[in-house]
Amino acid sequence: MSTSTPTVAPREAPTPVPTRTVAEHLQNYFGRLRGGDMGALPAVFGLVALCITFTIARPEFFSAINFANLFIQGAAVTLIAMGLVFVLLLGEIDLSAGYASGVCASVLAVLLTLHGWPWYGALAAALAAGAVIGLVLGVLVAKMGIPSFVVTLAAFLAFQGVVLLLIKGGTNVSVQDKVIVAIENSNVPPALGWLLAAIAVGGYAAVQLVRYRGRMARGLVADPFLVVLGRIAAVAVLVTVTTYILNLERSINTLISSTKGMPIVVPLIVVLLVVLTFVLQRTVYGRHIFAVGGNAEAARRAGINVDRIKISVFVICSLMAAVGGVVAASRGQSVDPNTGGSNVLLYAVGAAVIGGTSLFGGKGRILDAVIGGAVVAVIDNGMNLLGFNSGIKYMLTGLVLLGAAVVDALSRRRSAATGHG
Repeated sequence: MSTSTPTVAPREAPTPVPTRTVAEHLQNYFGRLRGGDMGALPAVFGLVALCITFTIARPEFFSAINFANLFIQGAAVTLIAMGLVFVLLLGEIDLSAGYASGVCASVLAVLLTLHGWPWYGALAAALAAGAVIGLVLGVLVAKMGIPSFVVTLAAFLAFQGVVLLLIKGGTNVSVQDKVIVAIENSNVPPALGWLLAAIAVGGYAAVQLVRYRGRMARGLVADPFLVVLGRIAAVAVLVTVTTYILNLERSINTLISSTKGMPIVVPLIVVLLVVLTFVLQRTVYGRHIFAVGGNAEAARRAGINVDRIKISVFVICSLMAAVGGVVAASRGQSVDPNTGGSNVLLYAVGAAVIGGTSLFGGKGRILDAVIGGAVVAVIDNGMNLLGFNSGIKYMLTGLVLLGAAVVDALSRRRSAATGHG
C-alpha cells in the first residue's frame, strides 16, 4: 500500500506595505502645489507676514495682553465663519449669517434680562432660534429652488427688523448673567490651561498615530513616519507657545487684580473645530457634502439626498451663527441694533475664503475659517494699534479678500489644466 505525501502549497510572500519616503512625500506635496492645490498655505504665509510687520511697527502687538485680545476680538467672526464653510462647500452663500447671529443674541438677552430665564434656558432658546432660521432658509433654497443669494439677502434685510422688534427699537439690553459673560471675559486657570493643552496635543498625536497604523495595517499608502512625527511636533510647539503666552500676567496693576490664563472662548473654539472637522472629514455625511459640492447632479444619481444635505448645511450655518451671537453678546455684555450687523458678515465670509475655502464649492475645511479668522483679527487689531481709520482697515481687508478669491480662481484653473481638479 503506497502512501502519498500531501502537497503543501508554498507560502505567499507578504505583500509589502506601500510607504512613501520623505523625499517622495515632499515631491508629491510640491506636485499638488504646482497643480493648483494651495489649501491654506497663502493664508498662513499672509498671517505670518502680517504678524511680523505689525510687531516691527508696534512691538506691543505681540505683548501678552494684545495676544489674548486677538482671540477675544476674532472669536465671534471665526465661529460664524466655521458655519459658513458648510454652505460654501456646496457653492451656496448665506448673506444673513451676521444678522442671524444678532437675532439669536437678542433672543438670549431678552430672555435673560427681561424675562428672568436661567442662562441654560436662554442659551437653548437662542440655539433653537438659529436652527429654525437655518431650516427655513434651507427649505426655501432646496425645496423652492430659490437661489441662496436671493433668499439670504432677503433674510439679511428682514432680520434687521426682527432685531429691532425683539429689543424694542433702538434700546440696549444688557447681559449680566455670570455664566454667559464669562465666555469672553473670564479666563481658564493656568494649571487647567496646561492640562487642556496636554490633552489637545495628546489627542492629536493619538489620532495621527492611529491613522498611520491603520493605513499600514490595511496596506494603504501612508505618509512617512518622520512626517507624522513632524506634524505632531509642530502642533505641540504651537500649542505650548500659545498656552505659555496666554498664561503670562496681563494685568497692568497686579496689586489690584491678576489676569492670567487663556480666555474661556479659546477651548470652546477648539472643541467646535475638532467636532466639526470630524463631521466633515470622517463621516458619511461629510463625504456627501463634498460630493454635492463637487457635482450635485452626480451626487443625486449616486443616491444622495441632495435636498436634505442643502437644508442641513444651512441649519449648521445658522446654529454656528447663533453661537457667534452668544459670544458677541458675552463680549459686549449687551445687545443693541448693531449686534451682528456692520462688518460682521463681511468679515465672516472673508475669514472662510481667506483661509482657503473655495467660493465655487467642493473645497474647504473648518480649519480654514480659524486661520482666516486669525488673519482678519490681526489686520483689524494691527491697524488699530497703528492708528489707521476704519476706511483704511476696510480697504486692506477687502484687498486681502480679493486676493484670496483670485488665488482660488487661479488654483481652480490650474487644477483643471493639470488634471488635478
